[in-house]
Amino acid sequence: MSLGEAAKALGVSVDTLRRWDRDGKIETRRDAQNRRRVAAAEVERLTERPPRHLTGARSSARNRLSGVVRSVEVDGVMALVEIEAGPFRLTAAVTRDSVDELGLEPGVQATAIVKATSVMVERGAGFA
Repeated sequence: MSLGEAAKALGVSVDTLRRWDRDGKIETRRDAQNRRRVAAAEVERLTERPPRHLTGARSSARNRLSGVVRSVEVDGVMALVEIEAGPFRLTAAVTRDSVDELGLEPGVQATAIVKATSVMVERGAGFA
């Protein structure tokens, strides 16, 4: 598959895949036009149980607020997730698929990642 297709399947950028290729974290080959190609088996290997350093779990975002999901309001394809993180309450607009995939529901630990005007959510108490 193309680098773009592999990046989409893995949920990372094409630039990230290029770095992983240079660092030996993913195996690619070059086609006749000298474009990087990624075998489906390689994408499957990384999606089955990707190493933490490949998942994007650590990001450049500095404002990570760990807390507890207080409410989840699903409406169509979108959802509002409210997280209580210490004295702060944050609301993130995310897709319904993200809520399902992360298993977000009241009482679950989650981390709000604030970068610029966006709030991203990941399940768990964060990383030390």
